Amino acid sequence: MPHAELKYSSDLEIDAAAILATIEAVILVHDAGAGACKGRAYPADQFRHSHIAVSVALLSKPHRDEAFSKALLADLESRIKAQLGQPCEFSLGLSYSTPFYVTHFHPG
Repeated sequence: MPHAELKYSSDLEIDAAAILATIEAVILVHDAGAGACKGRAYPADQFRHSHIAVSVALLSKPHRDEAFSKALLADLESRIKAQLGQPCEFSLGLSYSTPFYVTHFHPG
């Protein structure tokens, strides 16, 4: 189950829910078995320069190689930027969890 985080300066008019939904949709186009993407957004009231930093993390799997990663990164970048209506600095990182990472649903 992928994770996505948006961290952005609060002067930007961002529809965080829409961007997080887009990230999930793009991941599923590239890897239909990825599952739902858990997402969080953090607007920052104190900042220097208008910016958005997007982090996407997935589990390591054999088919998620360099070609997969480059294609996913390029698609994520173009689709996210299409939703940004203001000029700003943009950062996007794609990372893979180590084998020592646990993720599952906790039923409480």
